[in-house]
Amino acid sequence: MKETLFEPKIVAFLCHWCAYGAADLAGVSRLRYPAQIRPVRVMCSSTVSPHHVLRALQSGADGVLIAGCHPGDCHYLTGNHGTLRRVRLLQEILQFVGLEGRVHLEWISSAEAQKFAQVVTEFTEKIRHLGPSPIPKFQRWPEERGAAWREPFPAEMPAVAEPLSEPVPIRPSSWVHAGA
Repeated sequence: MKETLFEPKIVAFLCHWCAYGAADLAGVSRLRYPAQIRPVRVMCSSTVSPHHVLRALQSGADGVLIAGCHPGDCHYLTGNHGTLRRVRLLQEILQFVGLEGRVHLEWISSAEAQKFAQVVTEFTEKIRHLGPSPIPKFQRWPEERGAAWREPFPAEMPAVAEPLSEPVPIRPSSWVHAGA
């Protein structure tokens, strides 16, 4: 029986002004690179929050590529400086939980189609070497969660706190205001 090669799913957040242009130029130039990336065009790489990256990994991506303008060439002046800080923090967190190497940041100009193809190829090979993501895929709908999701809470569920015997009055006159 023939062994199938693992084909990673990679989400690529690409800056509209530079990296997306490089991807477009690579396609127009018919440069060869793996088709495993799912490009997501963003106006600036700084708009990619750690939440977006974690959600991509949680939703089944094996790797995440973030590509933006070179430092000093950002159309939003300092956007890529914020990206660098966020990605470094995110990489430290992912290393702590054992997911190092699954997020990659690269600066690619719109004229660097060859570099785009090379970065995508190298990152795909790296993820292929790491194997499938160990994160279980996020299950959005209750039907996907199984029968345990539909079971009601037990009748003997303990109370978290006793209800108040009478409402607590709110006295705005007792609030302290600065300068009062």
